[in-house]
Amino acid sequence: MELKTKYQYTYFIYPFVVKENKYQKYLLKLLKDERFYLKEFEKQKNIKMYQYFLPKIGEILFSGFSFSQDRDLPQETASAILAKNPCTIFEYRLKKDVQGKTDENGIFFKIGKIELICFQSGICFLLLKTNIEGSNYFADVLNFNYKFRDLKQTENVLNSYDKIKIQTDAFSDMNKLTEFIEEVTGSKFESMKLDIDTDRFLTYSYVCIDQQAWNDEKPFSNIEYQFIKFSNFLSADDTVSYEDKKNLEFSQWKYAKLGISKQGITLFTSDADMNNYTILPDDFENQYLYTYILNLYKKFYLKKIENDFQNINKIKKARREFIDFTKKVWIQEITEDEAGSYFNYNITKVLDLDRFYMEIRNQYDILYKEYNIEKNHKTLRYIFISMVILIIVTVLNYIALIN
Repeated sequence: MELKTKYQYTYFIYPFVVKENKYQKYLLKLLKDERFYLKEFEKQKNIKMYQYFLPKIGEILFSGFSFSQDRDLPQETASAILAKNPCTIFEYRLKKDVQGKTDENGIFFKIGKIELICFQSGICFLLLKTNIEGSNYFADVLNFNYKFRDLKQTENVLNSYDKIKIQTDAFSDMNKLTEFIEEVTGSKFESMKLDIDTDRFLTYSYVCIDQQAWNDEKPFSNIEYQFIKFSNFLSADDTVSYEDKKNLEFSQWKYAKLGISKQGITLFTSDADMNNYTILPDDFENQYLYTYILNLYKKFYLKKIENDFQNINKIKKARREFIDFTKKVWIQEITEDEAGSYFNYNITKVLDLDRFYMEIRNQYDILYKEYNIEKNHKTLRYIFISMVILIIVTVLNYIALIN
């Protein structure tokens, strides 16, 4: 029997970088664009987010929420204020008109949300939330994730699955969506410096399958191959050696399996537990999603510092930024939530952040020692020159005194 879904969504995440000296100008552009508006944080409405993140991390992620776009300020002033915040988040106003399905054999999807998360360093993330409509086949989820994540690649890749006809009610066609992404993200030059894959989305996907396939009597092992396809973002008909494709997987909830890789994160659940189609989907696209974004930011920011350490003109600034990053971000605990802490630990492990941080730390230590040696040499040089001048002055005064 073909596997069916009860609920699903996928966030496609596109990281990009705005040059630091153009970051305020970029925020000003967004403020002037009527399609975007600032996302504001309301404590009562977002109480779970407020309770999940510890205060210092909350101040980083949601500092922009305290800024109201209704303030009677010139947009230039507003952009200057926002540019000083650690993070600013915008949402996109999606059009309400709905385009009907034009190909019954295709996969029809809806874009439910577009969010833009910008950090002060210029490292940003464009998030597209998608839902498949008119189908409850798990195979369609696999094929959709497989194809959409390579949206930025060649037409040959996009057309490799002719039976998959991607349509959307938010944009007239896929070309329009691609143009929108390019318009928002701009030049790829700064992104490529940080080794960001500019031709592929990171994928963050949730699916709740029908309990007929996974319950007390039917174990997960019966459908594990489906989970492996899902967590590796493979197509439904992919023939794969499952032992070679296993990512880090673990479970913190009943009838739920997390898969984490450098390509993205998946949560595969069964509606045998009511929590998996009521509470968990909301948690996964809020506090857990922002936990993932924060770790991605750490990864790219460390790469930025590593690059700056190689530039003699940026070394001093990079050293200050590394110390600031360590104090304000790296050593800060994200949450006291048990499941959230374990989730965060495993993301850190898969992204290899601890090793990367120590490599940067070693570079910092070497540069710091070299700087101190150079500083000591300069100090000794100044002392020597001062002593020579003092001796000369003393001799001249002695000669003058004799005469």
